[in-house]
Amino acid sequence: MEKKKGLSEQAFQFEGKMPLSQAIPLGLQHVLAMFVGNLTPLLVITGACGLAGNAEFADLRVCLLQNAMLVAGIVTLIQLFSIGPIGGKVPIIMGTSSGFIGVFSGVAATMGSGVLTYGAMMGASLLGGLFEGVLGFFLKPLRKFFPPVVTGTVVLSIGLSLISVGINSFGGGNTAKDFGSMENLLLATFVLAVILIVKHCTKGFLSSSAILVGIVAGYIAAMIMGLVLPHTAIDAEGVEYTKSWVLNWSQVGSSAWFEIPRLMPVKLVFDMRAILPVMIMFIVTAVETVGDISGVMIGGMDREATDDELAGGVICDGIGSSIAALFGVLPNTSFSQNVGLVAMTKVVNRFALACGAVFLILCGLVPKLGAIVSIMPQAVLGGAAVMMFSSIVLSGIQLITRYPLTARSLSIVSVALGVGYGMGANAGILSHTPQYVQLIFGGSGIVPAAMVAILLNILLPKSKEDLEIEAKEA
Repeated sequence: MEKKKGLSEQAFQFEGKMPLSQAIPLGLQHVLAMFVGNLTPLLVITGACGLAGNAEFADLRVCLLQNAMLVAGIVTLIQLFSIGPIGGKVPIIMGTSSGFIGVFSGVAATMGSGVLTYGAMMGASLLGGLFEGVLGFFLKPLRKFFPPVVTGTVVLSIGLSLISVGINSFGGGNTAKDFGSMENLLLATFVLAVILIVKHCTKGFLSSSAILVGIVAGYIAAMIMGLVLPHTAIDAEGVEYTKSWVLNWSQVGSSAWFEIPRLMPVKLVFDMRAILPVMIMFIVTAVETVGDISGVMIGGMDREATDDELAGGVICDGIGSSIAALFGVLPNTSFSQNVGLVAMTKVVNRFALACGAVFLILCGLVPKLGAIVSIMPQAVLGGAAVMMFSSIVLSGIQLITRYPLTARSLSIVSVALGVGYGMGANAGILSHTPQYVQLIFGGSGIVPAAMVAILLNILLPKSKEDLEIEAKEA
């Protein structure tokens, strides 16, 4: 059966066979949704290690960015198709995790800047990834600790934490000097309007490609703005700067057509000051991945994830992170942004997502392709992101309300979000706690919300109604 406008029903089936002409654009919009987010953590951490703005390390940074795209593509393919127990065969896009930014920034503050510090992060990531991989093998007996009320709370926390990221992009990126300018707000609003119009006023293939259409329209709008509006402005200190929505085509022109990625561009260092906090973060990452997989299955396929899918996904998360460390790249984990895209479009076709993964690999081999995507204005991404990230929140609510809410489940969600998420999202409340507490719980509400939900699920007594619901889940 074919849908109007030519979109096949196979697009909504994981193992369905799709024509290449449809699979490529559907996969490409996944790449566009995560491309900037895939590279940003690397830029932040290399900056924290003093490798940014230094001509001596310019080639290393280019190499690391190239490797980040290559690794994301490879690990995504492993997640989609699996190699033995590695990979959940779930519609998940893998990429450089932003969840480790806080921990790695703390490591840099403790160990100082330099290549050796960055090497210590990679050594810790290699061991931490192996640890998470082993944890994945024991996920089945641990599944009882992750009922829908817990995984739903984690998914909800992921969505809530990403909304602020999306709205920051909507304004042009909160580090931009013209953040919140009328140009950025209008550009983002235009992209969002195009997505809504295409999504709800068309059908089939075009409707499912609404994100891609909106982003392409944003590029075109930015090009037109560049022709009629000034490219620079003066800040409060009298310094001239380039506006964040301006497309930097010179970056595309200076990029190479082909370059072989380098294995182990930095020497691995094993230091307990890095290993201990990173190990703890990998436990949290496993919980987040369980939430992502649960969210994508309920949001895209209207069912809960199986034990094998969750275990394989977490194992891939860990082994993929170890592979990333060998290429000098931060841990690779499930990308929550793309969970929102799947929940919004319902396109879960493995071949379509694999096309996106292949494009990421090509970006790693052909830097010029990567440069075209990397110059995307933050406002263009933000116009799409605010809607995608909100979809993750809805997926979390769907998981939580999959069964009737009891007094016990209401308490778990309320306290996890109120105390857990609230504490993480307002890290100032932890300013007088030990540094390791701030590293683990500060900066993101996901970690404390997950831990509070898991703890309450273990400690709170179950009523007769809770036991009946538990029997249905089994």
